[in-house]
Amino acid sequence: MADTRWLNDREMRAWAGFLAASSLVNRRVDQQLKDDSGLSHPQYEILVRLSAAPDNELRMTELANGLVNSKSGLTYQVTQMEKAGLVRRRSCPSDVRGVFAVLTDAGRARLEEAAPGHVAVVRQILIDILTPEQLDTLADGLGEVSRRLRDQNA
Repeated sequence: MADTRWLNDREMRAWAGFLAASSLVNRRVDQQLKDDSGLSHPQYEILVRLSAAPDNELRMTELANGLVNSKSGLTYQVTQMEKAGLVRRRSCPSDVRGVFAVLTDAGRARLEEAAPGHVAVVRQILIDILTPEQLDTLADGLGEVSRRLRDQNA
């Protein structure tokens, strides 16, 4: 305990602000997506990633890493989305263990339907509240945290 570097007032304010803001933002985004399109936030992000990928498909491991999600959590989400016809899975011809998630036409349509409302709520609850300088600071700071944590897990 003697070697513990306790948070000072500035650090505690930053930590508490991060926790509260991230929880409130996530809750609001989840609710908006659920109400407007019947998607969870992870499901929306899966559709976004697949729509931006070559041939609208990604290996499940690559998708999990990009979403910072566990493989089991991703498998659950993709299973639900597959049942709804939003994605399908296909085997990797060069690796019997490899599985791809593939965006379907229905998945693309659902994404196109959900995107305007999603962007509007992200603007309302985060982007439009902050100044351009605050957005830069937020992006730089959280980007650095993400890079360091990803490097530790690599």
